Parts: sequence; C-alpha cells; structure tokens
Amino acid sequence: MFKFSLFHLLFLATAVQVVLSLREGDCEVCVKTVEKFAATLSDDVKKDPKKIEAEFKKFCKGSKNKENRFCYYLGGLEESATGILGELSKPLSWSMPADKICEKLKKKDAQICDLRFDKQIDLNNVDLKKLKVRDLKKILNDWDEVCDGCIEKTDFIKRIEELKPKYMGRSDL
Repeated sequence: MFKFSLFHLLFLATAVQVVLSLREGDCEVCVKTVEKFAATLSDDVKKDPKKIEAEFKKFCKGSKNKENRFCYYLGGLEESATGILGELSKPLSWSMPADKICEKLKKKDAQICDLRFDKQIDLNNVDLKKLKVRDLKKILNDWDEVCDGCIEKTDFIKRIEELKPKYMGRSDL
C-alpha cells in the first residue's frame, strides 16, 4: 500500500510541474525582455543582485510598449506600485535561464505572462486604408514620430506615406 501511495504522490508532483511550466509562446514578453536585459549585463554585475536591480531600473527607463508594462509589473519604473525585482535579480545572478525566471515570476504575478507582443505590420504588403486608426498610430509611435493635426484616418495614412521612405529600410517593422 505504501508503494502505491508513493507512486501516486510522485505522479501528482510530476503533473503539477507540467501544468506550472511554461508552454511555447507563454510569457513571450517576459522571456524576450529578460533575455535582452541579461545580454546587456557585464560579468561583474551578473554576480550581484543589487547591481542587477540598479541596471534593470536603468534598462526600464528606455523601454516602450509591452516591455515598459513588464518593467512596471516588476517594479523597475519609478511609478511602479509594487516591486518584485528580487524575483528577477537573484535568479539572474545564479545564471538561471529566462524561461525559468518567468515561471517563478508567473507564480508571483500572473499578469506578467499575460503580456503579448503586438503583431508586426508588414508595410510592404498591407493596405493602410484597411487598418484601424489605432494601428496607424502604433506605426507612427514605433517610428518615434507624431502626426500633429491628424484628425481623420486619411491624415494618418498621408503622414505614414510621407515617412515610409525614411523607415522602410529598418527591420523593426
């Protein structure tokens, strides 16, 4: 009877671990941002959690969109309501992989894994007239451009068409 119970306990533990582990595509913003941040760290900083936290706050100052929201959730921004930076800095100092760090962060705050990157718009093959104004604004925002005086959709389309030659050589859209 004892062996039978032990078997069930091990099976249950394995099943719980599989449920809690990340699947492909889960926590995409977390994993990519942690990998990007870890790549910026020097070897001496990687060993000290306090230095990692300071560097993460610097990293977050230049963040935009979903990365900025990720920084907010972790406490990397001045306006962050909470702070769980220790849950990032300590595992990073142990050289834990980004996906495992994100699993731990998910247990602390599930919102972290709810973040998804916006779908990229292929400007070579898209009809701008069929896009929503929100998407047109996103294109301009990604280019760090503004559209002063734009009120109607046609105004945004015109501005994008003006700027297209300048940005079409870039690979981030």
